[in-house]
Amino acid sequence: MARSVKYELSASKAGFEAAVTPASASESNEERRDLRSRYQSVKNFIHDEREDITSPNTDKFDLIFGDVESLHQRVRKPREQVADAKALLDITECLVSSVKAHVNDGLTPSDFVLHILNEFGERCESNASAQDCRNSIRWRDLGVAVSGVFKGVTGCSTMIGPMDTEINQRKTVNRRKRMRSTQIARPEELDGCSTERIVDTDENMSTMFNILRENRVVKLENLVLNRNSFAQTVENLFALSFLVKDGRAEIKMNENGWQLVSPRNAPAATEVLSGEVAHSHFVFRFDFKDWKLMTRTVGIGEEMMPHRKTTII
Repeated sequence: MARSVKYELSASKAGFEAAVTPASASESNEERRDLRSRYQSVKNFIHDEREDITSPNTDKFDLIFGDVESLHQRVRKPREQVADAKALLDITECLVSSVKAHVNDGLTPSDFVLHILNEFGERCESNASAQDCRNSIRWRDLGVAVSGVFKGVTGCSTMIGPMDTEINQRKTVNRRKRMRSTQIARPEELDGCSTERIVDTDENMSTMFNILRENRVVKLENLVLNRNSFAQTVENLFALSFLVKDGRAEIKMNENGWQLVSPRNAPAATEVLSGEVAHSHFVFRFDFKDWKLMTRTVGIGEEMMPHRKTTII
């Protein structure tokens, strides 16, 4: 069982120490218990004297930090490391609460300048000139006080590059002469793949144009939507884009914001060559989420394009 130790602050020439009764050197377990007891006493002192420690008019914070630093040199066991970490955590929380209190109070620029004058200022004599009074701050002492902030951080030196500096001999590479093949390989062409896709697109364009001629003006959503197939909806959108490109359909927006599609007569080839008529395109953003939204917007049975049966090869 650990002994209860009364914690008191005392400063000496060798450093800061806690005034406790030393343990016997022959009993290592007693020394460990004594060390943990001293940590516990430091923790209790920090908890009881929190307001006095953070006061700017006392040096208790420096004394406690020195005590913890001296105890840290004796830490060997995991339990002692835990006690050391808890003591450091209590000191940190105490310091953080003090800083927050100062920030909440609101340190003004005038308070900062007044503190600089109190710590590093020199009083002007009665017979001193105004120029001398302006330079009444001990700038050298002020620079020495803040010099610790600008010191370099201790690091480790490393060597960049290989440890072995021997030059590796380059291996000679024997390149083989490539023989040109006399035979020309041609891949086998599959009949009907590209033509079937072109025929399907033409059929979709023809079906869509006939629907436009019968209805004259239709909503874009009703024209391209296939409620049962996202892929066929995309194909319908492609067919509409080709009709717009060829000048056989046009898209307009009415006052209510609906996109309406209507048929047109395709321009003659001479008009296109002369520049009287120019082909136009449109950009339409469409993904699976837009398709789901379109299925909820368009009523069931209001789709214009028929569903096409796909053949599986």
